[in-house]
Amino acid sequence: MVSQKDRTQYRHLSWLICAVLICICAFGSVAYAQDAGVAISDAAIKGAEELRDMPVASTVRLLVMLTGITFLPAMILAMTPFLRFIIVFSMLRQAVGLQSSPPNQILIGVALFLTIMLMGPVFTEINNTALTPFMNGEMETISAFDTAMIPLREFMLANIRKDELDVMVNISRIDPPQTLDDLPNAVVISSYILSELKTAFIMGVKIYLPFLVIDVVVANILLGMGMMVLPPVIISLPFKILLFVLMDGWTLLIRMVSSSFYGL
Repeated sequence: MVSQKDRTQYRHLSWLICAVLICICAFGSVAYAQDAGVAISDAAIKGAEELRDMPVASTVRLLVMLTGITFLPAMILAMTPFLRFIIVFSMLRQAVGLQSSPPNQILIGVALFLTIMLMGPVFTEINNTALTPFMNGEMETISAFDTAMIPLREFMLANIRKDELDVMVNISRIDPPQTLDDLPNAVVISSYILSELKTAFIMGVKIYLPFLVIDVVVANILLGMGMMVLPPVIISLPFKILLFVLMDGWTLLIRMVSSSFYGL
């Protein structure tokens, strides 16, 4: 049998081994953290030295690029057909009666790629006349921005309604411009957004009406049959989906929205 004295010695030995292991782990972690900290510090110092050695023009171009990437989502929303596409798609989903199908990610993806397809000529012109010369150091920042805005302004002005443009000119409190080229960019962009909202809602109402007729007919039939407890949406939803599929709804919808820009 193990005596009480031996048990005490074993217990002390166990505590000693645990203490040694804890010290090894602690000092090892500290050493690893110090090595990692030194590596990170060296990388930061090296990056700072490279940034310091860069020419001022290159640094400014890099800063402008990062700023442009930050504002890129807002530009896609404000100055492209994306706004009209996403509103029409959302109103279509509500008109059919589907709450989450197709999901928002799918609608955003479809609207984004359709926007890229429609804006292809504009983006190509911006790349050839503004972005590439700016990256090559052949054009200053302000000149590159003004050059890039020319095709965007032409696209937006071609899709702006006169009423919305007059409203924005009055709100901005500027002198009446002699030509459209005299309009500030803020007025053009605001007028374009307001025009897109109006156009998208008009299209959405036109899409909504056929499905609304189906809902009214189904509701009257259920009311005449005395089935007032049964929600009409449960019965009308399959008919609305069937109607949309049989009439090739997605193709017609995308063609309608796209033709409203370029008359396809």
